[in-house]
Amino acid sequence: MPELPEVETVRRGLEQQLSHFRIERVEVLRDRAIAFPPDPTAFCDALVGCAVGGWERRGKYLLGSLSREPGSAAGVWGVHLRMTGQFRWLNAPCPPCPHTRVRLWNASGQELRFVDIRSFGQMWWVPPDLATEAVITGLARLGPEPFSPEFNATYLQARLQGSMRPIKNALLDQGLLAGVGNIYADEALFAAGIIPHQPSGRLSLLQLEALQRAIVAVLELSIGAGGTTFSDFRDLTGTNGNYGGLAWVYRRGGDPCRRCGTTIRRDRLAGRSTHWCPGCQH
Repeated sequence: MPELPEVETVRRGLEQQLSHFRIERVEVLRDRAIAFPPDPTAFCDALVGCAVGGWERRGKYLLGSLSREPGSAAGVWGVHLRMTGQFRWLNAPCPPCPHTRVRLWNASGQELRFVDIRSFGQMWWVPPDLATEAVITGLARLGPEPFSPEFNATYLQARLQGSMRPIKNALLDQGLLAGVGNIYADEALFAAGIIPHQPSGRLSLLQLEALQRAIVAVLELSIGAGGTTFSDFRDLTGTNGNYGGLAWVYRRGGDPCRRCGTTIRRDRLAGRSTHWCPGCQH
């Protein structure tokens, strides 16, 4: 599933590509791709004629502002890529692949296409008279953004106090921290020198400070590399993310650690593969 760096990469691509994009036509090829309104036809009608403005990212959600006339808000276009959702930008007509779920065109015939192999991705149209969180209810359950002032060691200590949940499991909880998933939890714990199995409530403030710094640093590095591609993720141009080649432990189970030479272990925590180095993480 795309995590914060991948979603941020898509956000930047959408903002750049759609800066002057006015939606002329919308086609929904798979109804389940539209979470709201319940009728996909109403989704299409709401977006047709709208200009797409700036894009925001909240956790793994993408939120695009819509307008019909300058200064006339037309709601919010929400997107969650889930496991395999991705956007494609096409300057010329091209037949859709079998996994194409939603297509949007401008008056020039340029197309923004949403492709999703597993079909878990979702889109919403939020009317301008409704709060975004009232329609996209998952937003209200998210913890702070990793780059926000609210995310610090003191916050982690207060939220994790007394918890016996392994710290790797805690980092996957979007209610604790928005946007971090399996890849960057493994990488941040390695960078901070913390065993993923460690009960989260037993980490010292110094360890939590190291972890907070590591999370921010790893995410910044991956955003700079355009995210990670191990299977499905691509940006709007179809380009792979490059962070995978920089990973210290993720998907390197059985390989020697690049820092100390110890064999990287691959365990299972919270139903997810967890990669760590017994030599570097204590």
